[in-house]
Amino acid sequence: MRIVFFGTPLFAVPSLEALLAAGARVVAVVTQPDQPQGRSRSTLIAPPVKQVAERHRIPVLQPDRPAGDVFLAALRRVRPDLGVVVAYGHILKPGVLALPGRGMINVHASLLPRLRGAAPINWAILRGDPETGVSIMQMEPGLDSGPVLRQCATPIGPDETAGALTERLASLGAETLVATLDLMRKDRLAPRPQDHAAATFAPKIDRTVTRVSWGDDAVAVSRRVRAFEPSPAAWTTLEGVNIKLFRAKPIEGDGLPGEVLAVSPRLRVATGRGAVEISEVQPAGKSRMEAEAWGRGRGVRTGQVLE
Repeated sequence: MRIVFFGTPLFAVPSLEALLAAGARVVAVVTQPDQPQGRSRSTLIAPPVKQVAERHRIPVLQPDRPAGDVFLAALRRVRPDLGVVVAYGHILKPGVLALPGRGMINVHASLLPRLRGAAPINWAILRGDPETGVSIMQMEPGLDSGPVLRQCATPIGPDETAGALTERLASLGAETLVATLDLMRKDRLAPRPQDHAAATFAPKIDRTVTRVSWGDDAVAVSRRVRAFEPSPAAWTTLEGVNIKLFRAKPIEGDGLPGEVLAVSPRLRVATGRGAVEISEVQPAGKSRMEAEAWGRGRGVRTGQVLE
């Protein structure tokens, strides 16, 4: 079976590597263009999946958008039987979805129909879900709405950050993908339609979502910090300066919402109910640092209020 693989970030790498390790015939990789980095923006950095593909001498396609006659012609030339999509970052048009003879499947980081959309890992933590997982689904023009081929669930740890959960789900997704393809080859898959009435959504993350609301209770504030750690990071302000927050946990404490209760040995801040202890911060224009070091540098003092 000739496979064309669509993916871009590190999350997609374990799936591509697992396919290759299992002996799958990956005939092309489609990923986003190299991105400029550095102060002068003159250095181009290849996406992680491109780096894997080049090590294995797999042809790479990098369209600005996966559409149009030129891209479709390039895709036809590799004669794919199946498309596999893992965190590619673009919505695929019906013409692309229909091109492989056996269609396209997607590795999605939630237990569909829960948390359809761009940021299921962040939203699972933010909502306080006790578990999440991965779903292998047949792709169709709707948003993550196609029939599910296979799912695997996993609990979310009480202190787990989005970064840690992403790593676990990347590995779990790779294992589940390989198992799904094995069943597909044996014609032992029974696609299960999703219950669209039970669908929930995980839209793209913006700054309004990542900003801490100190009127929330301590558990909710802690979840918001974990949901966006390490990136893009939950944030607050102190006297007009943006501060990113990391490694938060709920503790006992009373005060006005946002009031700094202590700086050493860790930053402690009151919430609408209880308080949170924050171990690391990143003031605007500076590197991530221990919260105590920030306090020693007169970044914050007891009694000030974060907003």
